[in-house]
Amino acid sequence: MTELSDDELRRLGQAVVRHLDDWELDGEQMLRLLGLEGELRPRQLVPVRNGDRMLPRHGELLVRIDHLVGIADALRTTFPFSSQMRLLWLRKPHRRFQRRQPLDVMLEGLNGLMKVRVEVDCAYGYAINDALHIKGAQKSNENNS
Repeated sequence: MTELSDDELRRLGQAVVRHLDDWELDGEQMLRLLGLEGELRPRQLVPVRNGDRMLPRHGELLVRIDHLVGIADALRTTFPFSSQMRLLWLRKPHRRFQRRQPLDVMLEGLNGLMKVRVEVDCAYGYAINDALHIKGAQKSNENNS
């Protein structure tokens, strides 16, 4: 990923916190999804939301934001006319997650975010599948050489 300027990171933080507001999450949940639960307190999200503060430059923050935005976009595509259905999908037990809520899976960390994104974002799932097939074919070719 490219390096973001302070202004870009500030605007990105503002946008992602507003996405998470749409999901009706509390500050603790937002910080866990962003991987910032040890670095910020929930009240410190207020200036981020208002565009007055940028998120810290955390190692995997941009990767997490990429997954969160991908999930949000996929839910908007799946349920274009109903924000309530998007909320319901996040909170309804899902068979692919052993009857756990997708939000609970996401709160587990980066792997949970990826699991939920693969489930809801078919384009991302196809890209992961293609990458695995290419990697498998390369290993097979190396072994045959």
